[in-house]
Amino acid sequence: MHQGDRDGQKGLYHLNTIDEVTQWEIVGCVPQISERALVPVLQDLLVQYPFVIRGFHTDNGSEFINGVVAKLLNKLLIEFTKSRPRRTNDQALVEGKNGSIVRKQMGYAHIPPSEAQKIQCFYRETLNVYLNFHRPCGFATEVVDKRGKVRKRYDTYLTPFEKLQSLPEAERFLKEGVTLADLERMAKAHSDTGYAQLLQRRKAELFRSFTRSCILG
Repeated sequence: MHQGDRDGQKGLYHLNTIDEVTQWEIVGCVPQISERALVPVLQDLLVQYPFVIRGFHTDNGSEFINGVVAKLLNKLLIEFTKSRPRRTNDQALVEGKNGSIVRKQMGYAHIPPSEAQKIQCFYRETLNVYLNFHRPCGFATEVVDKRGKVRKRYDTYLTPFEKLQSLPEAERFLKEGVTLADLERMAKAHSDTGYAQLLQRRKAELFRSFTRSCILG
């Protein structure tokens, strides 16, 4: 997701990845869309997931559909699939969270590529922790109405970590060396309100650190 242009200069790019079962979400940032910039950040995003990744589904962007990314995923034994052309519903979950989370946190105004590393650190150390341990997500229950039409009802709200905990035999999905007890300690280190306040302070510090050339509308 692009962070605006200004005077012919491209802004940086955000990468948003979401697990479709637990809604575990890991966000990253790159200065530009290129294999050299993308692959290290993609590796970092995959490392941040506490469970084993079996499949990786993307849109049809050339930044993902290339030999370097395919080689990386093959090395990690991750199945690689992509969306159908002109079918935006294939990416509905991530598209919705691009707006409700990334745009909400970073806005729409131009931020130059030189600030990408600062944002990547903010995502890794603060935002991603908040999203997965302190921000509830809605999980749909499918209900068949009198006409036989399937409708989704959102009556369950859990953090991604709570959803992971609720899965049968959840421990078996975790990466080697990761335990539910470790993750629970992270979740209990702060209250939800306390961590939201911490997030806002760190975001304010991040924006103040940007160069004067940034326009933060």
